[in-house]
Amino acid sequence: MGNEYDNDMFFSRYAEMARSRDGLSAAGEWHQLRPLFPPLSGKSVLDLGCGYGWHCKFSEEQGAREVLGIDLSEKMLAEAERRNSGRRITYRVCGIDAYEYPQNAWDCVVSNLALHYIPDLDRVFRRVHETLKEDGIFLFNIEHPAFTAGVGQDWVYGADKKPLYWPIDDYFVPGERITRFLGCEVRKYHHTLTQILMGLLNSGFVLEAVVEAEPPEEMTGSAGMADESRRPMMLLVRAAKK
Repeated sequence: MGNEYDNDMFFSRYAEMARSRDGLSAAGEWHQLRPLFPPLSGKSVLDLGCGYGWHCKFSEEQGAREVLGIDLSEKMLAEAERRNSGRRITYRVCGIDAYEYPQNAWDCVVSNLALHYIPDLDRVFRRVHETLKEDGIFLFNIEHPAFTAGVGQDWVYGADKKPLYWPIDDYFVPGERITRFLGCEVRKYHHTLTQILMGLLNSGFVLEAVVEAEPPEEMTGSAGMADESRRPMMLLVRAAKK
């Protein structure tokens, strides 16, 4: 997994995003992600790629007894400590594919917009299944395959500079994608919908919800958001260990 988030220019631009400034309320997918959370009172929660720690703080506020947020970026975790520290929250510098995943350790594993940086999702799914307790929940938000298969992950524009359509190519060719995000070159990995969902099923999970994120109505009128709402950007999945 790359570590673009410790690049000074990238991090400064990321800090200017609405979701960075204002937290979960400014995340377009939150109105669909929040209802997928299980009851967390007295539960243990692991956040993979926790970033600023918004979901860690939410988990603590919902009564979680223990929360661990891991992230590869020291800058992100410094911001998490500043904004979203808590008595029951621990932050640790660690990559998603480097975490030890102790068996039967967590009631809920959360990951928000981090798994598209992972080349081998199947391995992560297997390890998450191992680290969850019985009836534990794996809840994640990943960039939608229609987005990661986008050519340059950008619109095709008309002469008037307005977006015409979202091009998709090499959908069935998974693997590395190099794109531009916040002015920097970023390495991501494209996974097809089959790979994501069958990877979970083959790892022993039971799918409980699959949701394609749409921005809430109050956001679609904002600058640029009307165009963003024309194609799926994120895929929300809730899976259970039975």
